[in-house]
Amino acid sequence: MINFREEIIKILDEKIESLKPEEIDKMVEVPPNYELGDFAFPVFSLAKIYRKNPAMIAEELAGEIKSKYFEKVENKNAYLNFYINKSILAEEILRESLERKEDFGKTNYGENKNVVVEYSSTNIAKPFHIGHIRSTVIGDSLKRIYKFLGFNTIAINHLGDYGTQFGMLIYAYKNWGSKEAIENDPINELLKLYVKVNGVCEEDEKVKDECRYWFKELENGNEEAVEIWKWFKEVSLKEFNRVYDMLDIRFDSYNGESFYSDKMPGLIEELREKNVLEESEGAEVINLDEYDLPPAIVVKSDGTTIYLTRDLAAAKYRHENYKPYKNIYVVGSQQSLHFKQLKSALKKAGFDWYEEIVHVPFGMVSLEDGTLSTRRGKVVYLEDVLNRAIDKVREILDDREKEQGQKIENKEELAQAVGIGAIKFQELFNGRIKDYTFNWDKTLSFEGETGPYVQYVHARISSLLRKGDFDINSEIDASLLTKESEINIIRSLYNFTDVVIDACEKNEPYFITRYTVELAKNFNKFYNQTQILVEDEKLKNTRLMLCYAVKNVIASGLDLLGIKAPEKMWWDEFFWRLTISL
Repeated sequence: MINFREEIIKILDEKIESLKPEEIDKMVEVPPNYELGDFAFPVFSLAKIYRKNPAMIAEELAGEIKSKYFEKVENKNAYLNFYINKSILAEEILRESLERKEDFGKTNYGENKNVVVEYSSTNIAKPFHIGHIRSTVIGDSLKRIYKFLGFNTIAINHLGDYGTQFGMLIYAYKNWGSKEAIENDPINELLKLYVKVNGVCEEDEKVKDECRYWFKELENGNEEAVEIWKWFKEVSLKEFNRVYDMLDIRFDSYNGESFYSDKMPGLIEELREKNVLEESEGAEVINLDEYDLPPAIVVKSDGTTIYLTRDLAAAKYRHENYKPYKNIYVVGSQQSLHFKQLKSALKKAGFDWYEEIVHVPFGMVSLEDGTLSTRRGKVVYLEDVLNRAIDKVREILDDREKEQGQKIENKEELAQAVGIGAIKFQELFNGRIKDYTFNWDKTLSFEGETGPYVQYVHARISSLLRKGDFDINSEIDASLLTKESEINIIRSLYNFTDVVIDACEKNEPYFITRYTVELAKNFNKFYNQTQILVEDEKLKNTRLMLCYAVKNVIASGLDLLGIKAPEKMWWDEFFWRLTISL
């Protein structure tokens, strides 16, 4: 596809000797609306060089520029405003849609570089609760975005399957647990034990010491401790995978904290040999004063390791085995200090690849009456949220069946696609860094700028293509697309790849959600203002080709968010204007 930005750079490079092409590239802007052009170039920096008023410079340059790729170049407030030749743009979009089909917008921007994405990272023996949804869906979306742009992605679920809490759980199970009860309801029973042992530890120091003892035994390979721990892990993963299946999320690796237990001794010894470790109150730490950070504890005074130790070992392992361009951690913003320490500790230890480490933080999730806490056992299970959303859509479909007097095919599949899609879309619609309070009504609302709305537009286009007997090989003429609503769609389609690249560079999936909503809105405007299935066969085929392009890009956008794009939705557009109450 023609890169109009590059054409602008070539043009200006010939006209402006004082600027290099890469400098021009940095200065080219996309105006806030199309009235100011598709691209704009500020000339203020040229005033000193040419010793002229910027507006005069812009006017002179505009008069000199002639290019088939631009309908006009105008001076507006000392900006050169470039207006793309709409007929060339339309031709490019339809040609690309014909040639690339469902792969429209894909690129090898990533040049097959490896990117590790760690996300979800659920804790063994603890609930998979609503607080995990942000890391899970953000991470999965980022994996999809990087893959779409030509990166090789390695998705890692860094399970929380190690640490002092397992000493507490082993103690609790040995004293109060029931194997049968845990087998029947693993997470709830283990949560009860965890809550109970936390309460006892707060009151009884001897019990706390016993818990420390059992974690130490686990680290030392005590047969009984290891057997119990492995069982906890097995029954927990079985529960988690049911939720991952619902979310259509897959991982390439489930190597959690425990995987690095045999790799930590070698790392610790290497740090000692490099004289990086210092003694502090019986513990071994990395002093990070030069980075204005508190010391990073590597080995505690009792000889046990901590989370940072395991992350150091994990970073080293991933570097050696994956050779990543980026090693991304999708972890809450409350862990920002931890990742600053991790990166700085690697740097101080002389690992020159420390820049691979990228922390992608996100805001906290809280309940309306307080924060989520597994210590107190007050949680909202993610599976319950997903099932409630599915149930809501199923109710709508049941009502539709009664109204129409006929069965809806694939009803259960549709209920899952729309219900879970609504949850994911809502999570990804705003910038990830903001804290938010979980609310049932808001989460399960299907009004306005939502996933179901975008899915519906995709289904409507699919229906239109079927009705119009769309044939991709039919004769078309891009010059027939002249209406404002058509051109707006074409512009939006042209911007798709840039939006995905922007989402990748900033690690912000919400750019995709906003884009798909705007594209859906643009299509609805076009649909309402334009007769598509006209008698003129060439015009009909051309407009259907435009619809086909929109359908593919909406499907790609939804897929980048981990959301299904149904071909049929079984209800009319009026439905979406209704308020759906819980």
